Amino acid sequence: MKKNAIFGISSLLLAAFIWGTAFVAQDVGMNYVAPFTFQSVRSFIGGIVLLPVVMINNSVRKRNSAFKEIKPYDKNVTLIGGICCGIVLSVAACFQQFGIKYSSVGKAGFITALYVIFVPICSIFLKRKIRPVVIVSSLLAAFGLYLLCMSESFSLSYGDTLLLICSLSYTAHIIIIDKFSQSADCIKMSCIQFFTAGLLSGVPMSLFEQPNFESICLAWFPILYAGALSSGVAYTLQIVGQKHTEPTVASLIMSLESVFAVLAGAVLLNEIPTVAEAAGCFVLFGAIILAQLPSKKTSSNI
Repeated sequence: MKKNAIFGISSLLLAAFIWGTAFVAQDVGMNYVAPFTFQSVRSFIGGIVLLPVVMINNSVRKRNSAFKEIKPYDKNVTLIGGICCGIVLSVAACFQQFGIKYSSVGKAGFITALYVIFVPICSIFLKRKIRPVVIVSSLLAAFGLYLLCMSESFSLSYGDTLLLICSLSYTAHIIIIDKFSQSADCIKMSCIQFFTAGLLSGVPMSLFEQPNFESICLAWFPILYAGALSSGVAYTLQIVGQKHTEPTVASLIMSLESVFAVLAGAVLLNEIPTVAEAAGCFVLFGAIILAQLPSKKTSSNI
């Protein structure tokens, strides 16, 4: 496996770990602030956290002569990609926040992670070749997620429908990143997406909610965690990781956030997983390993 591929997979694994451990913060934050307020503030924090990183990166690239030989990033692609990512990220995050409010945690984890199925389907419609082993891995991953997250009979409620829209939005997010990340400055693109998402979430926040500074201060830790780590760090790792990873495989790796959530609950909250949850973890890990198996035409297939 090439160094770039290893770097991409490692970045996506770390992102999945942060997202998996951030669910508690996201849930606790809802006790103090409304959904649009939470999403808007966390998005702005994510953008602000990345501003010094962007400046340092620019300074390093200007001073280091080694970067002069590398093809410069396309500023228009970075800007357009960041705005597009911000739009779909805002939609996905807000629908997820409301979905969690009206649905169970198990269904939320399962339905959100259905992008492991939607991404390869979209890739087919985009006329991209997909290796049969990856299709099998996606189906296997969906089954693993079902074992991991579902503890009740499956039926779509109002909250589940919101989560389904969230999953489709995350699918679009993955596809958009795959399209723009090759020519864009990934850190700048991520920074732009957060300020875009913050502004978009801020509109319904101002119209339908009554945010106040006191409530935001009470929720400072979950908002800061979700903003700085889950947003600023993890979503940037996603963009950087997808630059070196095929979108379908990337979606499989990122679905490990459900596994990390279960492991975090076992370690931090002493919530011992059931046999079905443990089996789901193993099935999901197996699906991801299966997707990494080489084929004769890996250069032209996903």
